[in-house]
Amino acid sequence: MKNIFHPMLFSDLKSYSKKQFGLDLISGIIVAVIALPLSIALAIASGVAPEAGIYTAIIAGFLTAVFGGSNVQIAGPTAAFATIVAGIVAKNGTDGLMIATIMAGIILIIMGCLKLGNLIRFIPFTITTGFTFGIAVTLLFGQLKDFFGVTYQNGESPIETIEKLKAFFVNVTTVNWQAIVVGAVCLAILIIWPKIFDKIPASLIAIAAAIAMVVGFDMEVNTIGDLFTVSGKLPTLHVPQMSFSTVVTLLPDALTIAVLAGIESLLSCVVADGMIGKHHRSNTELIGQGIANLGSALFGGIPATGAIARTAANIKNGGRTPVSGIVHSVVLLIVLVALMPYAAYIPMPAIAAILISVAYNMCQWRQFVNLLKTAPKSDVLVMVSTFLLTVVFDLVVAIEVGIIMACVLFMKRMSEETRIKSWKYTDITDDESDESLMTVPKHISVYELNGPLFFAVSDQLRTIRTKSFTTCVILRMGAVPMMDTDAIRQIKKFVDDCHKSGITVILSHVNAQPMKAIKKAGLYQIIGSENFCKNIDHAMRRAKRIDA
Repeated sequence: MKNIFHPMLFSDLKSYSKKQFGLDLISGIIVAVIALPLSIALAIASGVAPEAGIYTAIIAGFLTAVFGGSNVQIAGPTAAFATIVAGIVAKNGTDGLMIATIMAGIILIIMGCLKLGNLIRFIPFTITTGFTFGIAVTLLFGQLKDFFGVTYQNGESPIETIEKLKAFFVNVTTVNWQAIVVGAVCLAILIIWPKIFDKIPASLIAIAAAIAMVVGFDMEVNTIGDLFTVSGKLPTLHVPQMSFSTVVTLLPDALTIAVLAGIESLLSCVVADGMIGKHHRSNTELIGQGIANLGSALFGGIPATGAIARTAANIKNGGRTPVSGIVHSVVLLIVLVALMPYAAYIPMPAIAAILISVAYNMCQWRQFVNLLKTAPKSDVLVMVSTFLLTVVFDLVVAIEVGIIMACVLFMKRMSEETRIKSWKYTDITDDESDESLMTVPKHISVYELNGPLFFAVSDQLRTIRTKSFTTCVILRMGAVPMMDTDAIRQIKKFVDDCHKSGITVILSHVNAQPMKAIKKAGLYQIIGSENFCKNIDHAMRRAKRIDA
């Protein structure tokens, strides 16, 4: 278990210094200031109370720092979960979300214990790019109502992205121009401020400006307090009632949360590794994220994962150990108790502007466009399909279909690389002799097998033919990296047919995996150990001895 679960905090504390504590302290405070408005905004976007975002950042941030596998990971609510969480809350309530998050935490712990931390490499880059862009677009569409101050009739509260877009345009005549002014000013601050002075987070300046505008000019704009009851109370333990039917119903949502949390956390770790020149412990990170989500759910939070932007900010401000993540959580706890009630004054257009900025920063549209121009058509198809399915349906459907498409297209490409060709015989005179050609008797047939032999191409093995005068067939397999059961079955059938006709089959240069599969299937004994040769010269000598 020690090799699987080895939190980075305990390794870093062995050589910890006062100087590093000073850097971690400053970085943790700065990251907490950055996380404060984001956590509130993401909680609102997720359809839960504003303080739930703070609870998540405090508890999940602390537990990830203590039990995680990265030196610098900062965890908390992220934009990737907003639409997923909002859908779960709308259908199953906050208790349903809590149960799904607890289940997701358990799944993450199991994934870590099973050493599945490296499975992220099996998720194609085109899929992560597609659903990341899709999540950004859904987050953007979800902010149109508050940014433009639109009022939905009859208490309408759409969940799906397309429904939100439709509802916005149906009620577009209720646009509040004062809300647009507040939102536009906040968005301008979010864009311009970091270019002028990046020491103080632009989101805090935007919120301060928005509050000043609304209060100072008595503007008729919805605030958080108009829509939510804001509490500065400490989070309390709450264990939801669970039943078998509830678990079954929420299992797909739990799997989605677990997979997305794992992918995003490990991606954040990889980015952080490149910035600090160290290596994270992937299995420990999955277990740490599982513990963090369990804690977050039990204390009123929402799903959490490693936040790439906050982790990068931690690194840029000197954080190099998990202590900075612990400081970040402690500072947010103090802010929760002392200042949270004042969050009621934050205008909703300011929250919308912050989330629009988050959506833009996470969408990676330049990368998306570049792949559209430069990637193979099959990869573009997977990426665009994943994007559209994320927007039109949800992330579960997008990832499932995306992975299936990627696998099918990969197999198609691999099948196109597999070739089975016979050596051609030619008549040449002594004057035309070519040293690159080998002298082969006509009763010996030689076939070149190139590429992986699996179920999608096993039928190609049927193209191997023998003549009435053939006494020996040599199969050159040096370019065959792997074989599956279907290929073994086809070769066995070919060998059996050859033996019935008195033809010997010789295999040349069989690689490790095909040889293992051949022996396991019992084909090694059928062909005979003497008919496995290390190269074509050896195989040719063997064939000539048989004929002699």
